[in-house]
Amino acid sequence: MTRRKVLITGASGLIGGLAIRHLAEKYEFSGLSRRPVAGIPHLSADITDAAGIRPAFEGVHTVLHLAAANGADQWQRWEPTMAITIQGTLNVYEAAREAGVQRVIFFSSGCCQLAYEWDPSLPYGTLANGPDDQIPESWPMVDLDWPVRPDSPYAVGKLFGENLGRFYSDKYGISTIVIRLGAVLKEDRPLVRRHFPGFLSQADCVQLLDKCLSAPDSLKFDIFNAISDNRFRWRETRHTRDVLGWQPTGSAESAAGS
Repeated sequence: MTRRKVLITGASGLIGGLAIRHLAEKYEFSGLSRRPVAGIPHLSADITDAAGIRPAFEGVHTVLHLAAANGADQWQRWEPTMAITIQGTLNVYEAAREAGVQRVIFFSSGCCQLAYEWDPSLPYGTLANGPDDQIPESWPMVDLDWPVRPDSPYAVGKLFGENLGRFYSDKYGISTIVIRLGAVLKEDRPLVRRHFPGFLSQADCVQLLDKCLSAPDSLKFDIFNAISDNRFRWRETRHTRDVLGWQPTGSAESAAGS
């Protein structure tokens, strides 16, 4: 059976590497990133270069769009957000439209709602930062229909991408699956206290990638939270399970050995 051709933007990053390492037998991957990636067809280009990235999209069925301004020196800055996360994502969608790409899987972020932690009348900041003796026995899960509350320029840029995907789905018929990604870490375990609510294990991330890549063509637009079964999780994942059949098996506590 012919494998589906999938282009990964930001293929040199952690999640791109996980996809290539664990799913290459099911999908025919190619890469687009500034740094070369061995083992797959690859174009070294920057997504801010609209003309330069177009060849990477030829003959592609699905794009995993990971590239964004998320470095330690870029997270809270507007200039790289505007150039990479916003304009770069528009360049990706335009290249996808011109090449006849059928689906874009857009990697958004849980940061789109993380400013709920800033509200002292709500429990989410305590869940993220402690103290643990003040954590309530239960709390309402923040669902996808709750208002967005971005916590950074990076998050605002991701919300632009979500709405851009909705537009390209409605106007041009490009299926868009939005993943509000939790914290996927190189060490595959929480490193600081605030990782515990939003931790997403690498295995759970790979399973979700596979579910999105193989989702039926009838799925034209949807948004999904992606967080493992963490004790302090406060964003709802029921919709992801119900629609995609995703069954997370990891948790922050088991990864940390606690």
